[in-house]
Amino acid sequence: MSSVSQRDSLALLSRYFLSGSRSSMAAVALRSCRRGLSHILSNGGLAALSSKRLEGDRRHKSTVQYASRPDLPKLAYRRVKGKSPGVVFLPGYGSNMNGQKAESLEEFCRSLGHSYLRFDYTGHGASEGVLAEGTIGTWKKDVLFILDELTEGPQILVGSSIGGWLMLLAAIARPEKTAALVGISTAADHIVTVFNSLPLETRKEFEEKGEWTLPTKHSEEGFYKFSMDFLREAENHCVLQSPIPITCPVRLIHGLKDEDVPWHISMQVAERALSPDVDVILRRHGQHRMSDKDDIKLMVYTIDDLIDKLTTLV
Repeated sequence: MSSVSQRDSLALLSRYFLSGSRSSMAAVALRSCRRGLSHILSNGGLAALSSKRLEGDRRHKSTVQYASRPDLPKLAYRRVKGKSPGVVFLPGYGSNMNGQKAESLEEFCRSLGHSYLRFDYTGHGASEGVLAEGTIGTWKKDVLFILDELTEGPQILVGSSIGGWLMLLAAIARPEKTAALVGISTAADHIVTVFNSLPLETRKEFEEKGEWTLPTKHSEEGFYKFSMDFLREAENHCVLQSPIPITCPVRLIHGLKDEDVPWHISMQVAERALSPDVDVILRRHGQHRMSDKDDIKLMVYTIDDLIDKLTTLV
C-alpha cells in the first residue's frame, strides 16, 4: 500500500485537480478539492480507506440476471437494490462487468446502502450477441435500456474508457435519469479520432481492406479489428465537435501514463461540457485501466463525494 503522507497526498492531487470552468480550464481551483479531500486526509490520507466502505460483504455478491428485449439480444446484469442516487457502471470495449473496478463499486455501494447496477453490453461478457457486430449505437441503446427499465430515479453513471463515451451519450439522451457522471480514462470519439489522424494513404489502404487493425495489449490477439461500417457509424455519435449539452456534475479521472487513450481527451470533454460543475483529476502514474488500489480508492472517494453532494442538495 502507498505510504504517501497526508501533505504529499494533498499536494499531488492539488497539482492535478483542475476545476471545470468552461471559461478557464487552465485555472486550478482547489476549493472543492480540499472540501472533498478533507474527510479523507483527516482519516489516514490516500494510504488508508475505511474497510467498511471498500471491503463490503463479499458473502452477498449479486447474482447474474438476464434482461429480455423484443428482437434484441438478452443483456446480462448484476444489481444491488438500495437508496438513491444509484450507481451504474459502464465497462470498456471488450471488457465486462466482472472487472476489479466494477466489483469494488458493488462492495462500496452495498456498504452504503445505495443501489448499484453493472452489466455487459451486447456481444460482451455473459450477454448475448456478437462483439464484431456491435456498434457505438448498439451499446448506447443497451445503456438507455438499462436506465429506462432496470433503474429507478437519477443515477451516477461511471464509465470506463469507451464506457465514458457511452456515459456522455446516455446523459445527453436521458438527462432526467442522470444525477452525475464519473469518467475513468474517458475515450470520447477516440476510435474515430485516431483513424482520422492516420495518413491519407494509410486510411485508403484500410478502407480498401474493409477493416482497420488497431494494436492493443488488452486483447489476447494483440489487436482490435474495426470494420469501416463500425467507424462510419461511430462518427454519428461523436461529441467533441461542439458544446456537450450536459448540466449535471461531471468528474473525469485520467492517468498521465495512459498509452491507449490520451489524457487530453478528458480535458476536451471538460472544456465542452456545459455543466458549471466539472472537475478533472490527473493521476501522475495512472495507466489506462486505472485498476491499482489507489486508483480504485480515488474512484470511490470521488463517487462518495458526489453522493454526499447530491444528497445534501436534496
